[in-house]
Amino acid sequence: MYQGKRILGLITARGGSKGIPRKNLVEVGDKPLIGWTIDAARNSKLLDRLVLSTDDEEIAAVAHALGCEIPFMRPPELAADASGSAEVVLDCLQRLPEYDYLVLLQPTSPLRTVDDIDGAIRVCLDSQAPACVSVCDVEESPFWMYTLEASGGLKPILANRYARRQELPPVYVLNGAVYVADTRWFATNRGFLGEGTIAYVMPRSRSLDIDTPADLQAFRQHLDANG
Repeated sequence: MYQGKRILGLITARGGSKGIPRKNLVEVGDKPLIGWTIDAARNSKLLDRLVLSTDDEEIAAVAHALGCEIPFMRPPELAADASGSAEVVLDCLQRLPEYDYLVLLQPTSPLRTVDDIDGAIRVCLDSQAPACVSVCDVEESPFWMYTLEASGGLKPILANRYARRQELPPVYVLNGAVYVADTRWFATNRGFLGEGTIAYVMPRSRSLDIDTPADLQAFRQHLDANG
């Protein structure tokens, strides 16, 4: 609990995955991929409860063994490839309506730390914002990006008035690590991005989002390099 608010942590992990089969259960380091997120969340000083939403019995069993609660199983219609995270969050809030804030944590962000989780919560509540999402800066600025026209000509994505890289304004992208929202606001907004959403800035070094085998290999290399 923080500032008298009841805060629910939600980890989402469906059984199906295209890029990496059974991705959430792949062993990386000394634990399954989902274990990295469970461990970070369990160390939070601000989450009142940590639950998992999954359609998969094996994922549920592994998560339970790692200390995560599974109070319900996700219905199959919310576990399809086209299912959106907003619908999964809303399903959870309907089942567990007694919380003031929800924190969504995806297993595909294993380098996110407990300090990032609690930091995003504090930023959101201290600012009295309806939502907060984690971001990191980008390596390539969109001010220097173009689309190709049918003629082969270059069309800038954004109007670029900057002649030197040093003049470019900082630009950020969602890194998928932490999403925080007031539960009533989320139910109306049906998403974490909207009027009043603020950012929690994370370094690129903790912003790995695992979607492909190459991402998984990058995570393994990071663990090898950092002991």
